[in-house]
Amino acid sequence: QLQLVESGGGLVQPGGSLRLSCAAPGFTLRPYHIGWFRQAPGKEREGVSCISWNGGRITYADSVKGRFTISRDNAKNLVYLQMDSLKPDDAAVYYCAATIRVATMMGGDYDYWGQGTQVTVSS
Repeated sequence: QLQLVESGGGLVQPGGSLRLSCAAPGFTLRPYHIGWFRQAPGKEREGVSCISWNGGRITYADSVKGRFTISRDNAKNLVYLQMDSLKPDDAAVYYCAATIRVATMMGGDYDYWGQGTQVTVSS
């Protein structure tokens, strides 16, 4: 069973940057479409960005367009979420998820999930 591991979260000041990574130790991510999702306390989970297996299709939530960049390096078996110009509203637990079927922004379309990494944006 595919297992995903997120890393790179932490505390950052507003306007700062973080880069999250999604890995799958012992497995290859190459055939999987990957989505990044986040959930803040008291809020529903929301799709942040997704990338198709070959990077040819990328989607961003309106709230992060122009600030976040998703990418993948299939040779390194990693998917990244570069987050710039972070705002307090970006604070949440961030999850990566994988699916074979289609890259979407809907969490229900994904079969495999990581445990999440906390992002805190505060001065």
